[in-house]
Amino acid sequence: MQQDHCAFTNLLMPSLPKILPRANGSRSADARRKQPRLTKLAVLIDADNTSADLVESLLREVAKYGTAHVKRIYGDWTTPQLNKWKDKLNQFAIQPIQQFGYTTGKNATDSVLIIDAMDLLYTQNFDGFCIVSSDSDFTRLASRIREAGLVVYGFGEKKTPRAFISACDKFIYTEILDRNSGTNAEPSRVSKNETGGATKARGDQSLTDDQNLLNLLKDAYEAISEENEWVHLGSFGAQLTKLSSSFDSRNYGYKKLSALIKAIDLFEVKTDPGSLHIKLKT
Repeated sequence: MQQDHCAFTNLLMPSLPKILPRANGSRSADARRKQPRLTKLAVLIDADNTSADLVESLLREVAKYGTAHVKRIYGDWTTPQLNKWKDKLNQFAIQPIQQFGYTTGKNATDSVLIIDAMDLLYTQNFDGFCIVSSDSDFTRLASRIREAGLVVYGFGEKKTPRAFISACDKFIYTEILDRNSGTNAEPSRVSKNETGGATKARGDQSLTDDQNLLNLLKDAYEAISEENEWVHLGSFGAQLTKLSSSFDSRNYGYKKLSALIKAIDLFEVKTDPGSLHIKLKT
């Protein structure tokens, strides 16, 4: 009888590892599928070229693209020019990196930021970088990070050289953040000048007078459509960013791309449940 019991137990036991891990694994896979993957970002700020007044709206903008796992700011903290930043560091958990200016007229801060960025890149712990500066010295850094397959978000003033803007996957003008930081602030309509910066439009200038904008919208639409078909607004917006890294509907006074599209009256608009499609008017 005991032998029969052992034989019966041995018959059952081999089947348990096959059943239990499969059930647990299925639940784990389902749980993983339900959890969205978080984009890990490294935020590197050039204190010499960034206003401390923008830090809250800046980090709020960064949060749209992922989670800031590293927040570092670079400068010579012995100088009075950076005093306004000091109150913000603890408030927003930003790590200050000290770099003395060894030579008058030379910015040693840039070199330290670049070295840190490369060190972080080699850890392979990040999905992208946010470089906050209006300095063209970071152009090659942005290009190198993108060569490694990571995304680069640039943040800087309108005066930022075109080379740095183009080296980023997306570039956001900090004047937009400043203008929209207040709860009751109404953004003024702006249009691009010849250098690609954002400038205030004169009076009630119509968007349809901005030929550069019209050409950009048409080029983006034609790149993703076939036979003048309906295209999803999300895909259209992604193509706009590919063609012009500094494109942002807020540069033209509109918080959302859909509002800009409707205002410019260049496309037919079709609203489906949960989505919006556009088609170029003929």
